[in-house]
Amino acid sequence: MSAQQQQTRKNIPSIRQAKGPGKIVALTAYTTPMARLLDPHADLLLVGDSLGMVVYGLPSTLGVTLDMMIAHGAAVVRGSTQACVVVDLPFGSYQASPAQAFQAAARVLADTGAQAVKLEGGAEMAETVQFLTARGVPVVSHIGLMPQQVNTVGGYKAQGMQADGSERILHDARALEAAGAFALVVECTAEAVGRQVAEALQIPVIGIGASPACDGQILVTEDMLGMSGARVPRFVKQFAQLGADIEQAAARYAQEVRAGTFPAPEHCFGVGRK
Repeated sequence: MSAQQQQTRKNIPSIRQAKGPGKIVALTAYTTPMARLLDPHADLLLVGDSLGMVVYGLPSTLGVTLDMMIAHGAAVVRGSTQACVVVDLPFGSYQASPAQAFQAAARVLADTGAQAVKLEGGAEMAETVQFLTARGVPVVSHIGLMPQQVNTVGGYKAQGMQADGSERILHDARALEAAGAFALVVECTAEAVGRQVAEALQIPVIGIGASPACDGQILVTEDMLGMSGARVPRFVKQFAQLGADIEQAAARYAQEVRAGTFPAPEHCFGVGRK
């Protein structure tokens, strides 16, 4: 990343200070072309380990590797100039110890040019968050529904629907803020819980299936664009139906190739025009 890019990007302090509903627009990005399209409109681009499912067709995020995250993180940084870029630490790359987390995070920041990492976990990860931030690694924490723990919770289920669950989520949020996280993602919780967390914390809370009271919102871009297939999570609004458009374009292309109408003379060299 050039020095000019570093200067024009939204930085960690500016994101940290973005308190108030709707202050942060965040989307996922995994490739350079998508990052170029999203960058003018997003405050934060997350290179999420959701790429395992969206890009690679894996059944969950658990098979994503650190090398995969670094490759896609670098691609997103190359395709963006103004959004803050955050890269997920994948399952198994940080849970063993704070030292392991630092080694993984240091690789991510050094090899991608991203500005921060994101990791899942509640109060049990506070020590790791504190260890990273004390060593110059900006951290976004992630609580509520945590896809890396899908086997533990028995699937992708809304969190905080019972009193004990909502209390735990609020406790986790406060512990992570105290540990030094500069922002917090809250995923798939009861609306009242997402609202309570956003109101309780001084750092910005970014919701995904949480509450409109959150300081920002994030969606998986392919979900938002209608490119993820038939199953759409309840919390997703599809702002386009690009999946259908792509399928129709591929069908027209196939039809013209089979009919011999593409390529036409205007698509060939040395035929019909100079």
